[in-house]
Amino acid sequence: MSTFENVSVVKQANVYFDGKVTSRTVIFADGEKKTLGIMMPGEYEFGAEVKELMEILSGELEVLLPETTEWKAINGGEAFEVPAASKFKVQVKTISDYSCSYIP
Repeated sequence: MSTFENVSVVKQANVYFDGKVTSRTVIFADGEKKTLGIMMPGEYEFGAEVKELMEILSGELEVLLPETTEWKAINGGEAFEVPAASKFKVQVKTISDYSCSYIP
């Protein structure tokens, strides 16, 4: 899906890591939430309260998922899942555009 219809957007940005990662929250009519954002090159660690589906729309990065020891390359057009109540790391190689879905 390249567009979202009938949604609300929270005007205030989510800003992390001194502005190197930013996103906006999108709320659907049924209450589902997603974020749309940009990650600048760098290494970051995130926490996931609920299960997440991270879709990388463009860019190149590597992800280190919980309970793994090897980094996995992810390119634009690919996605990965993060379990609830966990942390994961990303090494962003090029500016990366992403969409994150929160799965209760």
